[in-house]
Amino acid sequence: MTVTRLAVGEASRHMLAGIEALGSEEVPLMRALGRVLARDVVSPVSLPPWNNASMDGYAVRAEDVAAAGSREVGLRVIETIAAGTRGTRRVGAGEASRIMTGAPVPDGADSVIRVEDTESLAGSDIVIIRDARDAGRNVRPRGEDVAAGAVVLAAGTPIGAAHAGVLASVGCASPAVHRRPRVAILATGDELVPLERFAEVRTGDRIVSSNSYSLQAAVLAAGGEPVPLGIAPDDPAALARCLRKADGCDLVLTSGGVSVGDFDFTRNVVSALGGELSLWRVTMRPGAPLAYGRLFGVPWLGLPGNPVSALVTFELFARPLLRMLAGHRRPHRRAIRVTLSEDVHLAAPLTHFLRAVLTTAPDNSTHASLTGPQSSGILTSMAAADALVVVDGTHSTIAAGTVVTAIPLDADLMGGDRFPA
Repeated sequence: MTVTRLAVGEASRHMLAGIEALGSEEVPLMRALGRVLARDVVSPVSLPPWNNASMDGYAVRAEDVAAAGSREVGLRVIETIAAGTRGTRRVGAGEASRIMTGAPVPDGADSVIRVEDTESLAGSDIVIIRDARDAGRNVRPRGEDVAAGAVVLAAGTPIGAAHAGVLASVGCASPAVHRRPRVAILATGDELVPLERFAEVRTGDRIVSSNSYSLQAAVLAAGGEPVPLGIAPDDPAALARCLRKADGCDLVLTSGGVSVGDFDFTRNVVSALGGELSLWRVTMRPGAPLAYGRLFGVPWLGLPGNPVSALVTFELFARPLLRMLAGHRRPHRRAIRVTLSEDVHLAAPLTHFLRAVLTTAPDNSTHASLTGPQSSGILTSMAAADALVVVDGTHSTIAAGTVVTAIPLDADLMGGDRFPA
C-alpha cells in the first residue's frame, strides 16, 4: 500500500522504519575515520600501565613533606627518572626522586611535588620543598583511563580523532566497522547532458545534469560510496536498462521523473522491475513530489528533478537513510533555534525549508537571513546557504524577530536523535 502526502517527520519515520546497518569489515585504523564500529573493542592492557607523574617535579612520600610551608623541608635526591625510563631505587624516609611528566612513580612515593615549589641546593643532592599543596597528588594511578578487559569503545560508536587515539592506545590496528553504503545515482531527463558535453549547453540545446554531481558529492560527504549510473532519457525502456545497473547497491537514488507529467516514468518503471512504491508526495516545499519504496531488495528514493529540491530532500531523507545503513544511531542533523532577520512570505500551507545564512548577534543569539529568492531552480541559493530554516506555512507571513527552527548544514553538527522539524 502506498501512503501519500505525509508530513515531513512522518515521511522520515516511514523511510527509516526497519532500516538496519550493513555488515562489517576490518579496515586499517586510519581508514576507519568517520566509520561506525561494528563490534565492541576490549582493551588487553591497562592505561596508564603504571602509576605515573602528571607533572615535572620530585616523587616523595606525603608524610615527609606535610610540614612544608610552615618550614622548609629538605630531602635527599637519590636519582632522576626521565619519561620512558623506570626508577631503580625505592623512595624511603627523607628521600626524593627527580621525575619527569609521564615517568613511572617509583616504589615508596605517593606524591609528586611540582618543580616550582622546590629549590635545589647548588653543589649538593638536597632539594628544598617549600609547599605541601601537592602532598598525595600529581600521581596518575595505573588503569585510571582504561582497565584491562574493559570495553573502551562500544559497537555503534562513530570513529573520530579521539577514538582513533584510543584504538591505537589499546593496540586495535584494524577495527571492525560497518560497510560504507554503495549508493546508485541516476538522473533522468532528455534535456540533461554530462559535463563532458558542455558544448551543447553553450549552444542552448541542453543543460548539465547538476544533480549527477551534487548528489555524488553529497553521498561522499555523508560517508557513502557513490555509484554513478549516468543519465536516463525520458523513455521507459531506456530508464529500465539504466536502473538494472543499480542491482547490488545498498541504496538507489533517482532524480526526476517522479511527478505527474506525461514524461514522468520513474515510478512505473520501478514497479515494472519488481520494485514497490510505499510513499509518494510529502507536504513540504521544495521537494513535494518525492517517492520512496524498494527496488532490488534495497531502499529506493525518487528525488525531485529540480536542483534545490533534490539537495533539500537528500538532506532530509537520503542522508539519514545512508547514515542508518552505515551504522549511525543518530541519523539526523541537530536542529537549533534561530531568530529571523527579515519577514518571510509563504505561498502555500506546507512545511517550508528555506535556504539561509546564520550569523551570531552581540548577545550570542543566532539569526537567519535568507539567501535570496527561494525558487527550487536557483542552485546558487543552496550553495550560499549554511542552514535550512524550517517554517510552517500555516501563516502566509512570518515576521522578522520570530524564533524558528533551523537545520545547520555543517558536517560537525550531524548527530540528532530525532527528526528536527
